[in-house]
Amino acid sequence: MGITRVANVTGLDRIGIPVVMVCRPNARSLAVSQGKGIDLDSATASGLMESVELYHAEHIERPLKLGSMAELSRSHRFAEIGRLPRITGRPFSRDIVTLWIEGRDMISGEARWLPFESVRANFTVPPPPGSGFFDCSSNGLASGNTFDEAIHHGICEIVERDATSLWNQMPSARRRRTGVDLGSVPDGPCRDVLKKLESADFEVAAWETTSDVGVPAFFCLIADRRDRNSHYGIGAAAHPVPETALLKTLIEAAQVRTTYVSAARDDLATEEYSEAYRENRRRRSERLLAERSATRRIASAGDRAARGAPNVGVAQNVAWLIEKLQAAGVNEVITVDLAKEDIGLPVVRVVVPGLEGPDDHDHYVPGERARRMSDEGE
Repeated sequence: MGITRVANVTGLDRIGIPVVMVCRPNARSLAVSQGKGIDLDSATASGLMESVELYHAEHIERPLKLGSMAELSRSHRFAEIGRLPRITGRPFSRDIVTLWIEGRDMISGEARWLPFESVRANFTVPPPPGSGFFDCSSNGLASGNTFDEAIHHGICEIVERDATSLWNQMPSARRRRTGVDLGSVPDGPCRDVLKKLESADFEVAAWETTSDVGVPAFFCLIADRRDRNSHYGIGAAAHPVPETALLKTLIEAAQVRTTYVSAARDDLATEEYSEAYRENRRRRSERLLAERSATRRIASAGDRAARGAPNVGVAQNVAWLIEKLQAAGVNEVITVDLAKEDIGLPVVRVVVPGLEGPDDHDHYVPGERARRMSDEGE
């Protein structure tokens, strides 16, 4: 898979939450992946699996079909193409000739054809014909010890991105009411991470972003009290267990901060280290910190969002997640098996038409849920 180096970069920052970088010099997307965890072993596994996921999505070996929806619709069942996350550019139509890949809808059990663009992670140029219409990112790309575990990770990531995009559409006053009382976090790994951040003199703010899907989701910010112009860290995560979702959110924020300190990731732009950019980040940090509150307790997040979550096994949790998605108006949860026989690791791409895609780039186009949230705030 081309992995040449795994580096422990935890010591480049003073927080002490384990972060590693994994290098694949010949990657067709990111040559440097990151991993994080509550200990070095879990951080290393996290980084390796992220790199493995990208490799599989860069080198897809499944059959593809080139054609338009108009040409193929008589013999192929397409996903709800109009509900897929879009990017700015030309409007997509049934007459556009593009590449398609087959997935499996977990609700109906039937085959669904997806735009190859929404599954691949090969960002080399030129792109395949008919590209430039749909979100092409790592959203929903996941791996695990089992196929069910990979699907679980993929669904949770998509739910997290949807929840964060919707939360960002809320007016400030409404976001303020979603602030988390971090004092309500019970003893355990999450409390231990908060203690590390406090000992390192970092300010921490968190918000519950759980949407109408009903899967606990959080967003957080960590800011250096000693240097407000230094890079802050932001994190987001979703999981059936609120404490687990918040834990993942916090350690992701630490990873983001350490990534900027190391400056090793190849998608970091030079301007992100300029004084003007730092000033903009400082202002955003201050704005977010001004919106924090201690309105919501972790236990009540579980009462509101995760009541009935089985948490007795991965397969049961996947079934519960799909039930929550259906109740929120989702009609399809599509998986594309990207596993390679010679490697033997479960890797999938999960696609959920109707949920929002990542909104942290300039090409994001708000979907129906984000537009509705924006209209409600007016």
